[in-house]
Amino acid sequence: MNSDTLTRREENGTVTREEKRFAFTPKCDIWENQNSVYLEVEMPGVTDQNVDVSLEDGILTILGRVEPLNLEGYSRVYAEYEDGNFERSFRISDEIDEEKISATMKHGLLRLELPKREAVKPRRISVTAA
Repeated sequence: MNSDTLTRREENGTVTREEKRFAFTPKCDIWENQNSVYLEVEMPGVTDQNVDVSLEDGILTILGRVEPLNLEGYSRVYAEYEDGNFERSFRISDEIDEEKISATMKHGLLRLELPKREAVKPRRISVTAA
């Protein structure tokens, strides 16, 4: 695997350099009910400080950065897992209320709730006798 240096300018103007790493597509489960869509995304090794969720032009993008494990005084002699980050994108329907999306991260599991707009939720119309 080749590694390049990635240079990034942060919002505060500082420049950071990091090694470009392989990106894995995390596994995701999706549920839906009449009020919202719920996503559960597995990103082992990612903390809440290293996850970025963004929504732009109807595309929900999830990025998770894994800090490489460096044990002082040890060298890796065998590995079944490759080092890398996580990246996944979804096209979001117009039915979703973008302002009310919420996300939580715990133990490498990202949970997103995407509430539906009130206008698209099914409603029951009561019928009265005439």
